[in-house]
Amino acid sequence: QAQLVESGGGLVQAGGSLRLSCKAPRMITSVFNPITWGWYRQVPGDQREFIASISSTGRPNYSDPVKDRFTISRDNARKTVYLQMNSLKPEDTGVYYCNNVVAPVSWGKGTLVNVAS
Repeated sequence: QAQLVESGGGLVQAGGSLRLSCKAPRMITSVFNPITWGWYRQVPGDQREFIASISSTGRPNYSDPVKDRFTISRDNARKTVYLQMNSLKPEDTGVYYCNNVVAPVSWGKGTLVNVAS
């Protein structure tokens, strides 16, 4: 079983919304809870880029392009991190991954977001 499992992607029209989920099924909560979790996006030929993070205390941080459009949250009891994406733009298209910001573990398969213009 993968360490990180992302889901929730899909095809959406510009202006639409998606909610991504990232679960850590193999991680015990005492390990999950203190971690600052991040979401990243990768498009073919480019490196993964930072999108958003959330600290153990729930403090969010966003890259400028998604600020005011995306919201990151976490549910420690479910060992899950979410990314609510609103007002989607074609440039948001890519494969989205989550990981430990400070000490990344093995990357999951990601979830594909495709925003049509």
